[in-house]
Amino acid sequence: MNITLFTLLVATALAVVRTQSLFATAMLSGVFSLLSALLLVVLDAVDVAFTEAAVGAGISTVLMLGTLALTRRFESAPSHSPAIPLFVVLVTGATLIYGTLDMPNFGSATAPAQVHVAPEYLERSVHEIGVPNIVTAILASYRGFDTLGETAVVFTAGIGVLLLLSGLRRRRRNKREDV
Repeated sequence: MNITLFTLLVATALAVVRTQSLFATAMLSGVFSLLSALLLVVLDAVDVAFTEAAVGAGISTVLMLGTLALTRRFESAPSHSPAIPLFVVLVTGATLIYGTLDMPNFGSATAPAQVHVAPEYLERSVHEIGVPNIVTAILASYRGFDTLGETAVVFTAGIGVLLLLSGLRRRRRNKREDV
């Protein structure tokens, strides 16, 4: 199952990079987010999967489609060589991979999160928060500011798209009046 999902993710990512249609790119980005959410469900991270589906596939796709109303339908021909951006991506990717080489294995019982952080949350959250579901307690209280920040970013992006769209309407109205 994981290999199939991984293959679909890679194929979708390659399709996003290769397509010239901006509409298709926006739609494929939404598909990529849904596939990512499905992979997170398989990894038993349902809360993160829900957020990925709502924000990545839902809100981000709507914002990209709204922005497409202000732009062309197809990508412009590149005016420079893709060698420098490709080099930057490869160096960044190599640096990220190098930075993760000493991480513990996935799900390892000796990982710092399992040894230090998780027992602390399990022990204190019911008494400190008063919510019997530990995942809900962590998301609602310990990560409350994080959730507030994510909400503020999405809200700001939505307001930005609405402002761009209102400017487009004004320009179209002005062009009709000039004619």
